[in-house]
Amino acid sequence: MSGTESTLDQTDITDYNDPNAPWNQAWDQEGGIADWNDDVIKEFRENSGKVGGAYAGGDLILLTTTGAKSGKRHTTPLGPLYRDDTMYVSSFIEDRYPAWWYNIKANPQVTIELRDKTYQATGKVLEGADYDEFAAWVLADNPLLADYQSKVDRPIPLVVLSLDGEG
Repeated sequence: MSGTESTLDQTDITDYNDPNAPWNQAWDQEGGIADWNDDVIKEFRENSGKVGGAYAGGDLILLTTTGAKSGKRHTTPLGPLYRDDTMYVSSFIEDRYPAWWYNIKANPQVTIELRDKTYQATGKVLEGADYDEFAAWVLADNPLLADYQSKVDRPIPLVVLSLDGEG
């Protein structure tokens, strides 16, 4: 991430269209989001899970999934969210569900890097009644996801992540 990106407390962001939000930051169009993610991943691993720029001070994980079609491993930086002790992730991709969502649906075994530790984990794509109950809580508890949901037609993606050995 470049030094020109702002440092902010992500709890201050309650509007999906906030120009200071990490997902609204510009990245080098030539390399695209993949190169930007590569820089975040490198910085995360070099600094025990701490990164600067738009994500400074926020919690970040690296989620590694197995490609649903390719079978290749893919790592994505994500901001984990919590419902009590339950870790979950979502996405602000407007036109489709993210690749990691499809990957977890096909192959729920994932790797999570959190701070300076690496965990084997299981991801569960929420659907049906599980989704309805969890989404109702998320939308009542998380104004940012609620704002985003009000701007898109499809349900927000929700995936629960359980570290292996946990309930």
